[in-house]
Amino acid sequence: MTDERRQDLDFLLEQIREEVRSTRGYTGRAALDQRVVAALGAVPRHAFVPDELQYGAYANRPLPIGHGQTISQPYIVALMTDLIRPRADDVVLEIGTGSGYQAAILSRLVKQVYSMEIVDALALQAAARLQRLGYDNVEVKAGNGRQGWPQHAPYDAILVTAAAATIPAALIEQLKPGGSLVIPIGAQHAAQDLVLVTRHGDGRIEQRSVLPVVFVPLTGAQER
Repeated sequence: MTDERRQDLDFLLEQIREEVRSTRGYTGRAALDQRVVAALGAVPRHAFVPDELQYGAYANRPLPIGHGQTISQPYIVALMTDLIRPRADDVVLEIGTGSGYQAAILSRLVKQVYSMEIVDALALQAAARLQRLGYDNVEVKAGNGRQGWPQHAPYDAILVTAAAATIPAALIEQLKPGGSLVIPIGAQHAAQDLVLVTRHGDGRIEQRSVLPVVFVPLTGAQER
């Protein structure tokens, strides 16, 4: 990473810290876990952004990546990652690989990341990019994320990076007792909330709205 990009990344990290502080009334968090901050500082966001948008790679905002999809705002990536309280031995499922940026962040924090992307072209690009950059504990599959990835379940945590009208039942089923699911809930072009779901050991499902957000819609056939 060049000195200029390192400076841009350091400035981005400070912007994220400031936004965390300013949204603490919603999230209940005044600061991020230092492991999460370290992961954000170790992943070169410009490597996950299209060439023509490199100038904005370290801006604290989402950017288009083609096929109607986006790379999420870094603050939102940071918050979603922090909400699951990642541990070194966790196995995490991500729904909505996109460019692979969120998966790369997670790979620095957990044992294994399984990531699903419904757009075949994006899944292929992300898998090749992550392999080229050395994120060896990430496996990407093209498929309908609403159905989850039962082969590797149950998961310690699940992150969904697209908005659904309701929480897909398959994802709840694939979450370990004590595990966390973070998902935006709401329709496209309407109010959406980032929701933290906890599956308790006694089977109870607890939901908490964390923050108003805007995400692209979660596509794919509904469960039957």
